[in-house]
Amino acid sequence: MSEDAASRRARPSPFALLVALSWPELRHHAWRTAAALVAVMLGVALAYSVHLVNASALDEFSAAVRAVGGEPDLTIGGPSAGFDEALYARVAADPRVTFASPVVEGDTYAFAGDGRRVPLRIVGIDALVAPALAPALALRPSRGDDRYAVLDPGAVFLNAEAARRLGSDAGSKVELQTAGGRELLRVAGSVATGGPALAAMDIAGAQVVLGRLGVVSRIDVRLATGADRSAFVRDLALPPGVRATAPGEAVQRVSNVSRAYRVNLTVLALVAMFTGAFLVYSIQSLSVARRQQQLALLGVLGLSARGRLALVVAESALLGVAGSVLGLALGAALAALALRQLGGDLGGGYFSGVSPALHVGGAGLLVHGALGVAAAVAGGFWPARTAAGLAPAQALKGLGSPPAGRATVVLGVVAIVAGVSLALLPPIAGLPLAAYASVALLLVGGIACVPGSVALLLAGWREPTQPLALLAVERARHERSAATVAVAGVVASLALAVALTVMVTSFRDAVVAWLDVVLPADLYARAAVGPGGGDVTALPPSLAVAAAALPGVRRVDAQRVVSLSFDASRPAVTLVAKPIRDPSRDLPITGDVVAASPGRIGVFVSEAVVDLYGAKVGESMTLPLPNGATAEVVVRGVWRDYARQFGAIAIDAADWRRISGDARVNDLAIWLAPQASTAVVQGSIRRLATDAGYDGSLVEFASPREIRAASLRIFDRSFAVTYWLQAVAIAIGLFGVAASFSAQVLARRKEFGLLAHLGFSRRQVLTVVAGEAVAWSAAGAALGVVLGLAVSVVLVDVVNPQSFHWTMALVVPWLRIAALAAAVVVAATLTASLAARRAVSRDAALAVKEDW
Repeated sequence: MSEDAASRRARPSPFALLVALSWPELRHHAWRTAAALVAVMLGVALAYSVHLVNASALDEFSAAVRAVGGEPDLTIGGPSAGFDEALYARVAADPRVTFASPVVEGDTYAFAGDGRRVPLRIVGIDALVAPALAPALALRPSRGDDRYAVLDPGAVFLNAEAARRLGSDAGSKVELQTAGGRELLRVAGSVATGGPALAAMDIAGAQVVLGRLGVVSRIDVRLATGADRSAFVRDLALPPGVRATAPGEAVQRVSNVSRAYRVNLTVLALVAMFTGAFLVYSIQSLSVARRQQQLALLGVLGLSARGRLALVVAESALLGVAGSVLGLALGAALAALALRQLGGDLGGGYFSGVSPALHVGGAGLLVHGALGVAAAVAGGFWPARTAAGLAPAQALKGLGSPPAGRATVVLGVVAIVAGVSLALLPPIAGLPLAAYASVALLLVGGIACVPGSVALLLAGWREPTQPLALLAVERARHERSAATVAVAGVVASLALAVALTVMVTSFRDAVVAWLDVVLPADLYARAAVGPGGGDVTALPPSLAVAAAALPGVRRVDAQRVVSLSFDASRPAVTLVAKPIRDPSRDLPITGDVVAASPGRIGVFVSEAVVDLYGAKVGESMTLPLPNGATAEVVVRGVWRDYARQFGAIAIDAADWRRISGDARVNDLAIWLAPQASTAVVQGSIRRLATDAGYDGSLVEFASPREIRAASLRIFDRSFAVTYWLQAVAIAIGLFGVAASFSAQVLARRKEFGLLAHLGFSRRQVLTVVAGEAVAWSAAGAALGVVLGLAVSVVLVDVVNPQSFHWTMALVVPWLRIAALAAAVVVAATLTASLAARRAVSRDAALAVKEDW
């Protein structure tokens, strides 16, 4: 056997080294190991819980859409108001059609036993045909009803969610809000469809309830075997506004509605994991620094540089595996709690009414577990390179490793430049993926520039006159490379916390200013308290004129809200018809306003319409009207609309009535005379609605203050997860400060012993340590604030417009940011001081003997 072969056989395996060397190190410094473990665990738990909640809600919602839509070969659909049912006769008579199922559907409200309004989806079907295409919509009569109950226009069949929320069972009555007021229907059975509250019924009865006589919403078609779908659609010659779509498009549309929100939540959840990677970096760097002589001895005994690198990487991977396993378990528990408390809605409002069960998939487990391990390995890679680059002979003599050169600073500058460049790129597949990469590169570049930044910041400090303070500042300057290890987690977590704080503050202030413009009246009345039932629950058209003549009322403006479908693969655009006398006063206009040419109708589009549909000021666009016709209009200006992510169009109410013939009203804006009684005016308007044939008790009133408070509650709920993620990032960063400073102080026992021999008292040494902590943490906090402001610019000016098509002014809450930075500095100083109390002990003086 050759000498080399014998040497390879004698060399210990990586697993043996982990057991013999790494495990005692991790166990001996359990506090520090726990810090890294908790960081990885929290990062994985947050990311995985957000994934589970969103995936479970999306699966449940998509399943409900598939159940209602069934499995047709194609679906013929049209405007939100539906289309003439005469088309159904043509489709059903075609010999290539096996089944044709007409459906009429719409949103309204039902009244629970305690008077609560419950949003309810009404689906009218042909009970004899629909089950062949959508088995979940089969009307199942209760035991007390005969089979002909499915044809009763006064009977409804509730799904489980509707029955639960209404407290209704077979044989009871349910009261619905209709265009004329209220109507009592009999609960005759159930349907198997899941998802939000839904009531199915015979199509004739549904047309009456929804006020859509002679109209259907869609036709589900099953073609005969071998029939050419394209030829069939072409031969139908569908009327304007009506198109045939594949059944999968409905599910894809549901996914697209919440995609940007889900992706943003996921990226924000990865913030904690990102911060955890820097914490692993700090802890592993300190571990390598403490074990230089041990690692050098391994090198002398034959462990190659690659072997030392693999050893430290394996330690990091071990932390990642343990943290990921714990994080996945915690994430599943958090997701189950969120689904039970929030019903699958993390504040975005996209899955309201859905109560999904927890769906745990193998792919999600593997991906998020791998992300946790990858974050830990990435954090430990640079310390591993340091271990691999040790010169064994010098390290054994305690001479340490040479300071880092300019490569790290150059790498940081390159990362920052690349991050700025990526922030200028357009969205990819409708998502700000390049902007997310920009944020990551800015943070990595900033961390890489920590030594130079600390040197630059400390260079500007005046030389202290007090000896202990001078010693602390000079050591902080000289050992600035160690500052990267100590404050990397601080810089990352504080930067992300500052960025999220600026983003949320900017958005909230923008919403408040927007509400001031869109809520100019003293009182608002509407037929429904939410978006459901916008057509079903319209107010009488004559109510606005009659209300304007009431004593105490100065002015009344009527508003009509309609959904328009520009693209079947995208959510509908909301059209708001209201009096527009002065666009700059009546709308939150951005940019210039152009005049419409004589005879042309002008509209104002929201920023989302510009981004999604390419609308431009001064150019024409085609409006798809609810009746299936179209109208050519000119875009006069762009306005901000924070209520409708997928686009809104404002048009003068008179122009809308002229092109559509729709005189219905959804909302009233009421200006009161001085000293007028709000209660008296409300009572008078309810009586006027009753006189016009509408149930006046259904009219809801709200003051601007109430609407503003409700809007801000919704805003805060939408960003509740962001607040929690911000808090976790700060907590992980402070945890990293504690671990880093504690380890560094404990590693300096020989230095403290030498100072004790030179006559320094215990209190003086603690003062020096505290001064160093103040210098480093203050420099790190300053750098974190600067990086956070840079990242906030990307979030506010790039991520938000590309994700949600909203723009806003950058608002920096300086007092809150100063408080965050001060908290970090104070926490770091206290942590270092407490750790130094343990190191500066009687044993510290004896530690000097190790060099004798």
